[in-house]
Amino acid sequence: MAFIDYYKILGIDKSATTAEIKKAYRKLARKHHPDVNPNDKAAEKKFKEINEANEVLSDKEKRKKYDKYGKDWQHGEAQEQAQRQYQSQRQYQQQGSGNFGGGDFGGGDFSDFFESMFGSAAGRAGGRSAGFRGQDFNAELQLDLKDVYETHKRVLTVNGKNIRLTIPAGVEHGQVIKINGKGGPGSNGGPHGDLLIQFNIVNNTKFKRDGSHLYATETIDLYTAILGGEVTVDTFDGKVKLKVKPETQSGTKVKLKGKGFPVYKKADQFGDLFITYEIAMPTDLSAKEKELFTELKNLKS
Repeated sequence: MAFIDYYKILGIDKSATTAEIKKAYRKLARKHHPDVNPNDKAAEKKFKEINEANEVLSDKEKRKKYDKYGKDWQHGEAQEQAQRQYQSQRQYQQQGSGNFGGGDFGGGDFSDFFESMFGSAAGRAGGRSAGFRGQDFNAELQLDLKDVYETHKRVLTVNGKNIRLTIPAGVEHGQVIKINGKGGPGSNGGPHGDLLIQFNIVNNTKFKRDGSHLYATETIDLYTAILGGEVTVDTFDGKVKLKVKPETQSGTKVKLKGKGFPVYKKADQFGDLFITYEIAMPTDLSAKEKELFTELKNLKS
């Protein structure tokens, strides 16, 4: 396997901070994303390399191993550990223990670390190496807030493969979901890695979202605020009419129960919508209106 310089791929120095790695990855991922470059094999290959580089360098432990072992970063430490474990078992056998007849090291005699990397069958197979799990892939999917108001299906292209994905309603910005077995292929018969998808939710609505609750501001005129009345306000899925109490103050909040955002993976459950009233002061008053306001002022005093 040819050595891949992940630092070079992301255009960063080896001393780059986590924030610098994340910034470089996002910039390049947007530029080379298959959705932006349809049917462009070069961009597709570059996008794959960018994801691989980010997968390794954004993870503190993986980056440490990569810096130490280079192209063999995934297996270098495991192979060293396995060799030490094997030599230790062989030494014990040669000292006449007799518990490992024929070199068949029972799975329970190996450390959890060895079994997690090679499988408990590795020792029982007379030292034959088991497969290594494939690399996890990272991908970022950008959606509008309106897109995640309802559960829907998408087709995501990763490394040239189309993956059908069900996106649950209520998914959060920055949330990561895992698709098992859709990462890189394993080696020596090992299982595939996983695909980790991070959601970038863009909010182009008038609503502010906090979990499953939504917040919005509604402007009402002075006369409705003083005398009371009815206003029509927007919710995320339509309009509703609200009654405004007389003498409503600016900054008054009202709650519309169940008119917020879907609760993630909880069918038919929604948060609430909180409306804050702002009062619009009248402008361009006529002489008569000013006279009436003066009379009102005198009455109050």
